[in-house]
Amino acid sequence: MDLVLVGLPGSGKSAVGRRLAQRHGATFVDLDDMIERRVGRPVPAIFADEGEQAFRRYEREAVLSLGPADPDARLRRVIATGGGAVIDPRNRWLLYRGRYPVWLDGPAEALGHRIGRSPNVRPLISGRDPTVAIRELAVARERFYSPALQIGATAPINAIVGVLEHQMAEGPADSVTLMRAETAIGRVEIGHGIASSAISGALRRQHARRAILVADPKTWEVAGAAIADALAADGWPIERVLLPRGEHAKRLRVVEQACRELARLHVDRRETLVAIGGGALTDAAGFVAASYLRGVPIVQVPTTLVGQIDAALGGKTAVDLPEGKNLVGAFHQPVAFVADVSLLATLPPRQLRAALGEAVKMGVLGDERLLELIEEDGEAIAQGDRRPFESGGLAELVERCAWAKVEVVTADERESGLRMTLNLGHTIGHGIEAAAGYSKILHGEAVAYGLRGALAIARALDIVPPERAGRVNALLDRLGLGLTPPPVSPESVAEHMATDKKHALGRLSWVLPTATGVIVRSDVPAEAVAAGLAAGLRLSPINAAVATPAEVSVRP
Repeated sequence: MDLVLVGLPGSGKSAVGRRLAQRHGATFVDLDDMIERRVGRPVPAIFADEGEQAFRRYEREAVLSLGPADPDARLRRVIATGGGAVIDPRNRWLLYRGRYPVWLDGPAEALGHRIGRSPNVRPLISGRDPTVAIRELAVARERFYSPALQIGATAPINAIVGVLEHQMAEGPADSVTLMRAETAIGRVEIGHGIASSAISGALRRQHARRAILVADPKTWEVAGAAIADALAADGWPIERVLLPRGEHAKRLRVVEQACRELARLHVDRRETLVAIGGGALTDAAGFVAASYLRGVPIVQVPTTLVGQIDAALGGKTAVDLPEGKNLVGAFHQPVAFVADVSLLATLPPRQLRAALGEAVKMGVLGDERLLELIEEDGEAIAQGDRRPFESGGLAELVERCAWAKVEVVTADERESGLRMTLNLGHTIGHGIEAAAGYSKILHGEAVAYGLRGALAIARALDIVPPERAGRVNALLDRLGLGLTPPPVSPESVAEHMATDKKHALGRLSWVLPTATGVIVRSDVPAEAVAAGLAAGLRLSPINAAVATPAEVSVRP
């Protein structure tokens, strides 16, 4: 068994690690020492000469060189990491999965005092007040450390080692939590094989008396029943509420039927619903939770890639009308959001491919590493290849998209400003979905068409450089998204865009790409909109001028 020590500078990872390894005849591995030997320079010199980004690259190489986790029940290696090693999602995938991670934690004042007395130079703290620097690092890194077993770092080393020896007798868990964060919009957990344990934990925190699971029949068969069995084995009485599959769940009559079922089950305001399914199911279940008894708690457990990276996160719950998508809804934040990437293993390639439309959108919003990741692994993900599942690439994709959305939503929960940027590609995309009757076109596929349209509008207005637009369009090409015209008429799409919920004061707000992010504009001329529709719908030049100003204006 490998035991991995993580924590802030000054938490004593090396001292504790050496003592524990010595007591058990295990090999002690210090990642910073390993990097210094390979590079031939001390860590402070690497930071000074090459910068933090280069050091993180060496750090990832060192983690990779550890090889697979040792399955032996006996302690074989104790690995002490640098304080920032687990910032990298791939490092956490390798260090936490199949190993026993331990977080040595302590008050900022105590750790700062240790650092102040230490002769070792910490590049991210040097020249600053150690306590202030540690406090800032603690806030930024807590979500990366918190999946590990938390142990106080200020006790004597022998006492810490004794606690570790008692705890590690259980051995590594089969599941792995990769990130856990308490946020203003609920707890966010991302991991592999964590669904039932995370749900059980959320229900305990809510003092629930039973597990009320909401799913569609197919999802119940594929994932819900197994989760229910695990919860029942943990002592939870199970109730089940089934909704129709896909966008068919997002109807007002379905909401009424679901609320009547909750009434039949005598669900009260103190009870918690658990939504297990794709983005449409979590949307509908969220609206049910927001509406029943004027609001009951809900745990969102998305089982699709688009649900984990976008749809189930952020508290926007809604159902559709024939006139448009998501026109009736409410803001209702879940008490917990659980993204278990193991649930994605049975998804058909088309669903994985479609979800990448949303992922590309998140990258265009400003995450260059996310765009690089999609360029590296996107085609394999779209084909259902197992390599991104095994390498941690898919888990990194989920985490980057989900956390970016958390940051936007916590800054603007009610979509009064910043959150509107998440609608990049959705104006035309929602118009396509509505024109298709919410069938034939998956949401991520529609977003990809809409993203092409937004790029064309931005090019027409000289907002985005041609090389940026070319890079994104080429990536969509490689992913097989938005290549052929969708089965809708341009006139119908334009008609549905006229009822888009992003209208304000008679103008439609457009989220448009720039060189490094996006900008919101409500002064887009009709000619640019027509160019965007033509590009989004993949129309030939002879049919490009299908949308007149009247067709994309607000209905009186």
